[in-house]
Amino acid sequence: MPVRKIITIDEDKCNGCGLCAEACHEGAIRIVDGKAKLVSDTYCDGLGDCIGECPRDAITIEERDAAPFDAEAVKAHLARSAAGGAPPGGGCPGAALRSFEPSAGATPAGDVPSQLGHWPVQLMLVPAGAPFLKGADILVTADCVPFAMADYHRKYLTGKAVLVGCPKLDDIEFYHEKLKSIFAEARPKSITVLRMEVPCCGGIAQTVLRARNEVVPDTPLTIATIGVRGDELHSGEIPPAGVEEE
Repeated sequence: MPVRKIITIDEDKCNGCGLCAEACHEGAIRIVDGKAKLVSDTYCDGLGDCIGECPRDAITIEERDAAPFDAEAVKAHLARSAAGGAPPGGGCPGAALRSFEPSAGATPAGDVPSQLGHWPVQLMLVPAGAPFLKGADILVTADCVPFAMADYHRKYLTGKAVLVGCPKLDDIEFYHEKLKSIFAEARPKSITVLRMEVPCCGGIAQTVLRARNEVVPDTPLTIATIGVRGDELHSGEIPPAGVEEE
């Protein structure tokens, strides 16, 4: 076998987020047992499009003995994946992009219909170029908010594209870079942030504010604070970057 450039994955660093699998156009990476795996040497072209998407720096390029890259084998592999319902790039089927009409499913009498219009919703999983983000009213929600607020769907989610995250448990600097990429590509119509009243949740609001100011400073931004009992404690529009609040 020839010596050539090919990716290598450090499983100790990998958190299984699946972003590398989404970025791999050849479907060379799959998430198996919570870790990214190289499916086959023949599917990896060695260009490393996946490297920049990894928030943990778990992917590098190495030179080693490896079977040659086979473009025809990749075509057949992607066709099989598509037939089986896997998303482009060989990622987890659960992270496949989907858009749908809110309340499209049957709702029993008296139940509140869902206003969710797309999948996935986790900020770690949504690609910056997701079509449902383009020109949208984007709602960035701390992941505890929907549990606290009974009226979340009707009051906040209706008509919005949602991104969900936790500033306490996830990498806040990764959020910052991801949000900058999203705002640059999507050019959102407006941005709304829902944070919990607990101090650690302030990170998600500050991160969105930083990214907005750096990329789309004139986009309307509203930040609302939700109490642990589900009540809205405060809501206010943040002026464009460089404009002082009155």
